[in-house]
Amino acid sequence: MLLTIDVGNTNITLGLYEGETLGPRWRMATNHQSMPDEYGLQFMGMFAHAGIDVDSLDGICLASVVPPLTGIVVEACRNYLQKDPLVVDAGVKTGVRVLYEDPKAVGADRIVDAAAVQHLYGGPACVVDFGTGTTFDAITKDGEYLGGAIAPGIGIAAEALFSRAAKLMRVDLTRPPEAIGRNTTHALQSGLLFGYVGLVEGLVARFRKELGEEMKVIATGGLAEIVAKETDVLEIVAPWLTLDGLRIIWGLNHAG
Repeated sequence: MLLTIDVGNTNITLGLYEGETLGPRWRMATNHQSMPDEYGLQFMGMFAHAGIDVDSLDGICLASVVPPLTGIVVEACRNYLQKDPLVVDAGVKTGVRVLYEDPKAVGADRIVDAAAVQHLYGGPACVVDFGTGTTFDAITKDGEYLGGAIAPGIGIAAEALFSRAAKLMRVDLTRPPEAIGRNTTHALQSGLLFGYVGLVEGLVARFRKELGEEMKVIATGGLAEIVAKETDVLEIVAPWLTLDGLRIIWGLNHAG
């Protein structure tokens, strides 16, 4: 059994694989102040709740875009799950050629997503990841990571709006009855949800002009399903794409 861990700025996503099948999966808040023991106990609690014995774990594959937390999570895995994770960084086989001007500047999760797309869907493709930021990643027809675009995430945009406008309150990110909000709650929901739909449609159209009409569009991240319901341009919704990529990279590094 393989444990995959994606350490993001807002959430840590974990999933257990039996072969190629994804079983229990979890999302937990990223706590930048937590110590290895705190993360370790949380991991143990998740395993216990799922009725899984830690001894059945064969390995751990980890990607992190939060450098100060990488070592903390690795230590938690080592001390509580009795395994040293394979951390996706330079020197790890990913099967992805990076064409970015500075390959080291590309987040590990972007490369992991590209590995998943290359194996599961093929290129050319655009991956739209609804996380802390809303990122758009371009994968060529040969499965190479070309580059992308980065926009503020929906959560960041909402928090900036609420914190700077005294009369605006926090709202749930749900679909309003109409695009034209007849009250402040619906007006905010319209701007956030439909506004980001417009952002996605516009950037996907620009990527398609550069990558070709055959470009596939894959949506991932916590808000992927909510946004995908409002537009036809998100052709494939794969909320656990990064975990699939970690499974694939683990296999590449443990082949034979």
